[in-house]
Amino acid sequence: MAAADGNAAGGARALPGAGLAPSPCCRQRRTTAMGGYELVRSDDAAPGAPGTDLESGASAGKASPSPSSPAARQPRLVSLDVFRGITVLLMIIVDDAGGFLPALNHSPWDGVTIADFVMPFFLFIVGVSLTLAYKRVPDKLEATKKALLRALKLFCLGLVLQGGFFHGVHSLTFGVDLTKIRLMGILQRIAIAYLLAAICEIWLKGNDDVDSGYGLLRRYRYQLFVGLVLSIAYTILLYGIYVPDWEYQISGPGSEKSFSVKCGVRGDTGPACNAVGMVDRTILGIDHLYRRPVYARTKECSINYPENGPLPPDAPSWCQAPFDPEGLLSSVMAIVTCLIGLQFGHIIIHFEKHRGRITNWLIPSFSMLAVAFLMDFVGMRMNKPLYTISYTLATAGAAGLLFAGIYALVDLYGFRKPTIPMEWMGKHALMIYVLVACNILPMFIRGFYWRDPNNSLLKVIGIGA
Repeated sequence: MAAADGNAAGGARALPGAGLAPSPCCRQRRTTAMGGYELVRSDDAAPGAPGTDLESGASAGKASPSPSSPAARQPRLVSLDVFRGITVLLMIIVDDAGGFLPALNHSPWDGVTIADFVMPFFLFIVGVSLTLAYKRVPDKLEATKKALLRALKLFCLGLVLQGGFFHGVHSLTFGVDLTKIRLMGILQRIAIAYLLAAICEIWLKGNDDVDSGYGLLRRYRYQLFVGLVLSIAYTILLYGIYVPDWEYQISGPGSEKSFSVKCGVRGDTGPACNAVGMVDRTILGIDHLYRRPVYARTKECSINYPENGPLPPDAPSWCQAPFDPEGLLSSVMAIVTCLIGLQFGHIIIHFEKHRGRITNWLIPSFSMLAVAFLMDFVGMRMNKPLYTISYTLATAGAAGLLFAGIYALVDLYGFRKPTIPMEWMGKHALMIYVLVACNILPMFIRGFYWRDPNNSLLKVIGIGA
């Protein structure tokens, strides 16, 4: 689970762009860096609801800020911040409670739980944010360079946080053997998806007029084509790659055990012989993969299923093998989730009225959910570690429905005060992820102790040794 703030992974800041022609319902403001853009206010708000600038959340009854003020330079879509904040809160809950509430933990393999929606929600939010960031791009090369730099920063941060440099809350040591550093991770996946989606948004936009859903499809047909190609390529690789037998070693105190896994198949989507793991072992190397795979909680690998536990006496040889849930091949479909978010963001730009926006969100959301359940029914199971197409569609459809609901509550009906904490968390999502979800803050606190490392403030609040 992960989050990325506006600067690192395409936040909700509505930077320059193009979309709607100036009209009486639009107010033009100057922005920083790359030009101006038009803010859209809906004219069909509910009776009695305050007029709202739908991208900045500013009340229409208030005086407009001066063009040089921060509010004018960096307006935000409030409902998107709230959505991001809710996802951050969900991430914290499932991380802390998932260990003793299996319903909140990640699914051991096939199927989904509430925890399995967190990563796709963040990717979806990144996609929506990018449409606001690149509404108008006068200098495409410069915008591409900045997107590349942001993605690189986010990727490197992920290497530090999830590569094994920090040894956990219960250890005051740090450092990582570069021959065994984990190369992929949550922030690395977001960085890759962000970069590819940003390039699509900068370079692959048509000039067609948009006055309907069909017009929207025509204007962004090249982006949709990229998503289709990625989905087809992933499916071909997942079901077409031959997976041979393979081996791995586990090092223990003064010994090393070797295990052999028998495969020799194509199209297997089980934990041992799937193409996703084979691609990662071949390209990244098995020493650079995640060493606590989720399938260790399956019936075959845990006496305490669906929780972690001792291996059964007849456990298969693959139960302790490294497997990265944020690997290379599965990240292809993560990019598709981000591209779906792009299309939902385009609706904000091209449709002025609440009704048009919500309708154009609900139709594809329900459609994706229907197709996802149909695919799952016929055997293409929803699976987060493999990031299958049915999982992609189900989580993107759920994200679209939740976003539409939050948008209606916050931007249409004006329920702002109850969501202020979520809005704050959404604006500081990356900071919260680094300090809380990655345990940097608990590790920092543990570094100050009284005589014994176990006598720290963490022990007082129940997170101690």
